[in-house]
Amino acid sequence: MAAKRRSGSASLVQLEKRVNTLFGFLSNLHGPDKLVLKAGKLHALHLMSSENLADRLLALQRLVFEDPTVSSRPKNEEFAAILDSVEEEIADLVAMKTVEESLDQKIAHKMQERHRDYLRELRREALKEEDGPENSTTLKRLTELEDLEKKSLNNSVLSLLRPRNLDEVVGQDRAIHSLKAKMGTPFPQHVLLYGPPGVGKTTVARLVLEEVKRYAHTPYIEEAPFVEVDATTIRWDPREITNPLLGSVHDPIYQGSRRDLAEEGIPEPKLGLVTKAHGGVLFIDEIGELDPILQNKLLKVLEDKRIVFESSYFDEDDPRVPQYIRKLFTDGAPADFILIGATTRDPEDLTPALRSRCAEVFFNPLGQDHIQSIAQLAARRLNVKFAPGVAELVSKYTIEGRKAVQLVADSYGHSYLRKPQSNGRSKLTLSREDIEMVVRTNRLSLNSSVQASDGQEIGCVLGLGVSGFLGSCLEFEAAAFPARDKGKGVLRFNEAAGHMARDSVFNSASVIRRITSKDVYDYDVHVNVIGGGKVDGPSAGLAIVVALASALEGLPIPQDIALTGEVTIQAKVKPIGGVSEKIRGAALAGVKRVIIPKENLTEVDRDLLVTVHVIPVSTVAEAFAVIWPKYAWLPEAEMTVHP
Repeated sequence: MAAKRRSGSASLVQLEKRVNTLFGFLSNLHGPDKLVLKAGKLHALHLMSSENLADRLLALQRLVFEDPTVSSRPKNEEFAAILDSVEEEIADLVAMKTVEESLDQKIAHKMQERHRDYLRELRREALKEEDGPENSTTLKRLTELEDLEKKSLNNSVLSLLRPRNLDEVVGQDRAIHSLKAKMGTPFPQHVLLYGPPGVGKTTVARLVLEEVKRYAHTPYIEEAPFVEVDATTIRWDPREITNPLLGSVHDPIYQGSRRDLAEEGIPEPKLGLVTKAHGGVLFIDEIGELDPILQNKLLKVLEDKRIVFESSYFDEDDPRVPQYIRKLFTDGAPADFILIGATTRDPEDLTPALRSRCAEVFFNPLGQDHIQSIAQLAARRLNVKFAPGVAELVSKYTIEGRKAVQLVADSYGHSYLRKPQSNGRSKLTLSREDIEMVVRTNRLSLNSSVQASDGQEIGCVLGLGVSGFLGSCLEFEAAAFPARDKGKGVLRFNEAAGHMARDSVFNSASVIRRITSKDVYDYDVHVNVIGGGKVDGPSAGLAIVVALASALEGLPIPQDIALTGEVTIQAKVKPIGGVSEKIRGAALAGVKRVIIPKENLTEVDRDLLVTVHVIPVSTVAEAFAVIWPKYAWLPEAEMTVHP
């Protein structure tokens, strides 16, 4: 009997849990407030709060079946059956409510579509009634725009003076030939152009394309585009909201596609420069400044020759999608072009992935003779004459072709305002005063602050340095005084020049002792780089050795000679980098002779050998023999100078 009572008690507990669960479900289904109101109407509110399970089950029956006439309280043996019927009725209610909500949503969607169609039709009718979208305001603005199109100034001076064919490009014959060889075959290559600013990289690329279009087996059509962009101006969003280089998708919600497409919820692809350059050349100036991620995306386009667009708003089965948008999303946009990237950076500064996919062409810095030719050509284009020495003066203040043209154009303006030509027949003459006025106004400085001379000085020598693609002269000086205590001399050097230059000083001290048998520590020696220039490499070694030897021996050094080369403690002269750029820098400074390591001779551009006498040496003794041929401090066999 006790077991039977426990079983019945457990059964009632389970039934009570079911009743509580059903009340909770009804509260979620109708909401607590609505459930209380409904219970009040059905006279079930007091039953719901009863502690008697039979009363609560009766309240549940009235609420579910919505029948206030149900009055008989169920017996214990009827509880389970009544709960089953209540649960089945609740299931039917839920199913019915779900169907009703789904139908309501479909009806609301259809009504919105009908409303949009109705509004579009009203707009069309309104436009037809007004004879189109024009009104007095829009027509007035159209007239103003057409009047603006009829007005124009003459060509800007830079466009007037820009080279019109490859024969007018000065100083880049080898670069032009190399670029033709890479672009003018049936299988053109992507190219990277290196060189300082203002030497004609962009102009040469544009003119080479125009020339190779005329070749017999050219892959370019007559209308092949030349699309030019500066990498420093390309701003893109990593989320691909906008990408002017590769193209992007304007989604109807976030970016806003065309109005008629946005109203239909259709995304609109925007083509980028790579597609506009299809079939031609995409020229990216300062390509080294391009974002690394964007560079990788560009390399992928070079391989695929196609741009792919994606959008979660695109529905291929939507009949409202225009065919061109459907084709862009399904097939992509063509992007088969030749990439020409130009940069003023060193090759090592560019990503290996980009360099591995492109051929490389190097543009040389312009010499003074090149700048003079460019200035003379600009004068002919402007129909002016140069007074004697004007072209040479221009070449002293710039090594960039663009700057030379600008300098001539500015001086032309000063001359024109000072001496207006009313009859238009006689030519203007640009004088040195015109150039000097522009120099003062623009605060220009000489190309080289160091200038060679015909004199000689003790302890002073010209060394050579290079930064990027440009070389320059450096002045080294040394002074030596007997130390107060022999062997306890002080060797001083300006630390601002860098650790490499300091090491060259200590190497030079060992070389001096080897050659002259003099110990620099018997002297107080001071070595200085005039101007505080920083020397990043060991190429100053030869110049420092010569300056020390001059100071210790009292030997004067010719000031029309410059030296470069690394010196070992065994007095050998080792090769260095940037030898051609350094020789060009020496030429700008008026240097007549340049001593370089013998192993660098094959790297020297042959055109430099015409303007500067280049002397290769392999030992310090050979360099000494060139500078001081009459000073015999070594046996003749060691003083031999190799030609």
